[in-house]
Amino acid sequence: MTSQQLTTQIHQKKSFLCIGLDVDVAKIPSHLSNAEFPIFEFNKAIIDATHDLCVSYKPNTAFYEANGIKGWQSLQKTIEYINENYPDIFTIADAKRGDIGNTSSMYAKTFLEDLNFDSVTVAPYMGKDSVEPFLAVEDKHTILLALTSNEGAFDFQTKEVNGKPLYEQIIETSKTWENAKNLMYVVGATKAEYFAAIRKLVPNNFLLVPGIGAQGGSLSEVCKYGMNKQVGLLVNSSRGIIYASNKIDFAEKAREEALKIQQEMAQILASL
Repeated sequence: MTSQQLTTQIHQKKSFLCIGLDVDVAKIPSHLSNAEFPIFEFNKAIIDATHDLCVSYKPNTAFYEANGIKGWQSLQKTIEYINENYPDIFTIADAKRGDIGNTSSMYAKTFLEDLNFDSVTVAPYMGKDSVEPFLAVEDKHTILLALTSNEGAFDFQTKEVNGKPLYEQIIETSKTWENAKNLMYVVGATKAEYFAAIRKLVPNNFLLVPGIGAQGGSLSEVCKYGMNKQVGLLVNSSRGIIYASNKIDFAEKAREEALKIQQEMAQILASL
């Protein structure tokens, strides 16, 4: 999916919501526990209930890898289900990979080719040759960790190096890499005051924004400083939607929570 196609979906659905499928098997409804693939059955119900309210799903791969081969099969079944039934959805493998070039090439093959996600999150710490293998995959997107929503982000990301915050230097340097046009950036909603500076550096790139809902970020503040002429935002909510209920009505309650966010987004888009 191209950035323009994603923008078209945003305007059609009046939503730039990304739903994080960070599924802790200990938190899913007990009536699913007897299924062969409980995590997939949970995801399938959430997806069927919310696909018209969001433009993206983002499974965090750690929650699948922690469950061994069954967890990995659940991830594969989830992405296949989305691609087959809802091809208008932009998919994100939240894997946060990043290693030496030949290893990154294997990660890129795994998530962008074999599993056929539209994008993957990547850590920039090891630099150009650890990221370009992801960027080399045609018609796919690499989402670079720039300024994250966790408290520990201040340990390194905002530290000044030669008069500039490290996250700014990461963004500036990444723009020089081959196929940098395929870059998106992770910027946490809890860092809304930094969005104006980031938009000066990457005025046209999409920003993936975690941290609204359970983490306390403000959607209105994110949009005020982070939205561009093409919208340019994917705002993620995970726990607040998928764990709205742990009973048999979990998918219905997830839809209710997703609808609240989508309606707020629709109002924001209408005011542009």
